[in-house]
Amino acid sequence: MEVKYFSLGSVETNIFFKTVRIAFGIVCIGIAVFWVIFNLSSLKADINLWITIIFLSGFGVYQIWAGLGRAVRFIEISSDQVRLKKNSILPAIVITSATMEKIELFPFNVVFFLKTKKRIIFRFGNTFSELNEKIKDELMNFAESKDIPIEIIQEKL
Repeated sequence: MEVKYFSLGSVETNIFFKTVRIAFGIVCIGIAVFWVIFNLSSLKADINLWITIIFLSGFGVYQIWAGLGRAVRFIEISSDQVRLKKNSILPAIVITSATMEKIELFPFNVVFFLKTKKRIIFRFGNTFSELNEKIKDELMNFAESKDIPIEIIQEKL
């Protein structure tokens, strides 16, 4: 089985947009450093300046992270494992077929039940409904090939 990769976001792969994101992140960090250097005497008295500096620095780091392509949410289904990146900051989770006990498919998410009695919930989102159906089909094929019980649950909204 080949590796099926599904990106769950509208991520620009254009080099121009990546460069702009990285540049914007560098500018944000630069402004935060500027505030520290030129307002050092007033930083001791005002907590709002510290909050601004922390926010600008964090946002700048995130923009650089996203510009490098590390903030993409995805699900990757291969012959023996499912690899998921649930959010844009934390690393990807690898779930092998040997550790899966059951899979439950909902309209907007999937729940992986592991043999260690742990549950991993992966939310699709509601923007790309056609992509959600493709992912569900691939997960059903994966579960069928590995003899993993799969349950499709229809929620009434």
